[in-house]
Amino acid sequence: MTDSSSKINHLSPHLFWDVDANTLDWEKHAPFIIGRVLDLGTLADWHLLKQHYGIDRIAETATRLRSLNQRTAAFVATVAHIPREKFACYTTKPLTSRHWPS
Repeated sequence: MTDSSSKINHLSPHLFWDVDANTLDWEKHAPFIIGRVLDLGTLADWHLLKQHYGIDRIAETATRLRSLNQRTAAFVATVAHIPREKFACYTTKPLTSRHWPS
């Protein structure tokens, strides 16, 4: 196990309930890790994420995440001094069609 993968184990276990955290690579799975920590992480998780990636990398990745919570995007926009309109979660329209006929 590398030092990088052991840091994953310092993040809250609930973030990766559906995957084996030991198989995650900080670089290869960066969008997944960043998205999970931003939407579901604790303050301690945020600090570890910020320490590993830095604000610029987090913000650049977060702008491309369509499923990012809008409240989370507002936080990242404020911290990184980026307009909210740059985030895909603000500009991508959700599916509005109904599953069942009314």
